[in-house]
Amino acid sequence: MNSREILLYLSLKFNGDWDKIYKDLSEHKEHDPSEAKTYFDSFKGNYITFLDEEYPESLKQFSKPPFVIYYIGDISLISDKNNKLAVVGSRKHSAYGREVTELFVSKLAKDFVIVSGLAYGIDAIAHRSAIDAGGRTIAVLGNGVDFTYIKENEELYKEICKKDLVISEYPPHTPPNQDNFPIRNRIIVALCQNVLVTEGKLQSGTQITAGLMACKGGGVCCVPTRIGEESICNYLISEGAFLVETPEDVYEVANVVSKRPVFEN
Repeated sequence: MNSREILLYLSLKFNGDWDKIYKDLSEHKEHDPSEAKTYFDSFKGNYITFLDEEYPESLKQFSKPPFVIYYIGDISLISDKNNKLAVVGSRKHSAYGREVTELFVSKLAKDFVIVSGLAYGIDAIAHRSAIDAGGRTIAVLGNGVDFTYIKENEELYKEICKKDLVISEYPPHTPPNQDNFPIRNRIIVALCQNVLVTEGKLQSGTQITAGLMACKGGGVCCVPTRIGEESICNYLISEGAFLVETPEDVYEVANVVSKRPVFEN
């Protein structure tokens, strides 16, 4: 087997578990070609490995870059040549959270590929708003790319697969696991230069994503909410995140000059 085939074999064997794959590689174990063939024969899907030209450098430079990325859709969207913006927030969103997410993403999707996790709430709203605005979007899953476990998002998932991009470090048929979702957040952060938080609670996956982006040195943009409410946005702003009240504020943070007059009434 060549190096690329070994990475795919180990990813399939260990179900995308980074630590197990790394341990096997670091111990320079001998690999059984017949066992590998069994895994290859049962695998159907698209993938790129850490060794491939399409694999983005931004992901390589982040902690524990996936050895294999499985995908459905347009893999060119993952390229470092594209400006990408992570949009994250609460699963149980308010009417305000929906409103500001739709407002911001509908404008920003004209110049950014919108990256999120296809979860309930703000994630799904961000993907849908990007598509409706004629933009592009990437969904990063915490399960296999061949399905979404959220029934309400099935049509959205199919649309993203057809027109945009769904990726995961977990092989097809991998069921969702609660531990996988915080881990997949590092991929969202690694692919993007900035993150927009439109609404969220304290002690949530949103806080993990924002913290990873801050450690990376990217921009953390937060839409404020009313005082007295439990708000990850207000908390992050108090800790030094950028307060954004309009899409223009995000452009300023990202230092991206829009190619189109997106702020016309």
